[in-house]
Amino acid sequence: MLSGNSLAIRRVMTLIRQVAAHDSTVLLLGESGTGKEVAARTIHELSPRRNRPFVAVNCGAIPAELLESELFGHEKGSFTGAITARKGRFEIAEGGTLFLDEIGDMSVAMQVKLLRVLQERVFERVGNHVPVSCNVRIIAATHRNLEESIARGGFREDLFHRLNVFPIDMPPLRERIEDLPMLVREFIAHNAAEGRGHVQLSAAALAALARHSWTGNVRELGNLVERLSIVCAGRVVEVRDLPARYQPSEPIEIDEPGAETAGLAAFAEAPDAIVIGSEPLAEQEVMQILEAGPAEVDAEAEADAPLPATASAAAVAAAVQLPAEGLDLRAYLAAIERALIEQALASANGTVAHAARLLNLRRTTLVEKLRKLGIGTAESLTED
Repeated sequence: MLSGNSLAIRRVMTLIRQVAAHDSTVLLLGESGTGKEVAARTIHELSPRRNRPFVAVNCGAIPAELLESELFGHEKGSFTGAITARKGRFEIAEGGTLFLDEIGDMSVAMQVKLLRVLQERVFERVGNHVPVSCNVRIIAATHRNLEESIARGGFREDLFHRLNVFPIDMPPLRERIEDLPMLVREFIAHNAAEGRGHVQLSAAALAALARHSWTGNVRELGNLVERLSIVCAGRVVEVRDLPARYQPSEPIEIDEPGAETAGLAAFAEAPDAIVIGSEPLAEQEVMQILEAGPAEVDAEAEADAPLPATASAAAVAAAVQLPAEGLDLRAYLAAIERALIEQALASANGTVAHAARLLNLRRTTLVEKLRKLGIGTAESLTED
């Protein structure tokens, strides 16, 4: 199962639950290391095919001349080295799910053959012209922009439309950094279960990791925790124990243990809620706070007409309690701000102007916040 309680990962889980019960083809999109195979396995495990095989094929790791045999199988003597007949992945996955990872790396010639299988649900073994029927659910994944590949002639448009029935975008780790503490805990437990040492990250070390760019996403985090489980077994990992690329350029100041990461940890420990202070609020309560709007006022005059004042922030203040162990106010408020902005955008269907009204912000102020937080893209957000 995918781990995390951020709004981004909860959206993904909602889509997974919606599509799992159906046999629709799913296309998982996103950067390398974001958990696309985990998502594919989750879809399979929640589907009526859960008791049948889940078969994964990395289309980018198999030479083009061997991929046809790998997928469809071959007969004895059909090519040099084919000393016995062999089933392909389609036959092995019969009745279950076939996961075609890195579909964007498949050769154009192979794309034509795959398209026929998707259209007719039959294939032929290499060296045999007898059609074989197949009953598999297809889940494909790629880190590439397939529409750009189509424009360059590297990917067939008709195959893209066959695959793009139910697309799911997997968010990069940097866009759901509040999930970091939960992911770290799960990786620590996994490594301990496999016989590696049990470690614990200090507040400063966790805060340093929260500042990292994570170009390798969750896979990179898992690799790091495995390394730490070996070299720091049985003790607390401090900032100095982290590899150089994970150490912050500026020192991290923490007044009390756990203070720097209190905001992140609060989000990680509330499975289906947004946390304000030490108590979780249900989504309905959070939306009521959203509609009330914060009491933010820009000092500089802007061209946009000022928004009318709505209710005060009393609803928020009444819900806030300072945890006994204290917290890092800047990190905590930043996590709250990101969560509320993402919820406002979701309620406004990605329309910035409508989200700004929900937040009682000027549109230009929200646009600047989105830029600083790295939320949304030109394709997913609209101005009006």
